[in-house]
Amino acid sequence: MDAEPSDAQARELQTFMETENQKAIIQQAISKLTETCFDKCVTKPGNKLDSSEANCIANCAGRYLDSSVFIVNRMMAKRQQQ
Repeated sequence: MDAEPSDAQARELQTFMETENQKAIIQQAISKLTETCFDKCVTKPGNKLDSSEANCIANCAGRYLDSSVFIVNRMMAKRQQQ
């Protein structure tokens, strides 16, 4: 009895692994975003965010996401040039 996966099973496994890797990358980015913006904006943690902390976090997250999109777009453009 042969235990080798079929081509379809191998492709399905490859797709599954790529999807899981993408999920892990997204989770890592969210974690980094949360850590970075919290450390930058919340100097005295309390029961709730005050308006300046909330605004700081919103601005920090926006800049972080804008930077990430810019970097991804640059990498894609470089890849297409090659």
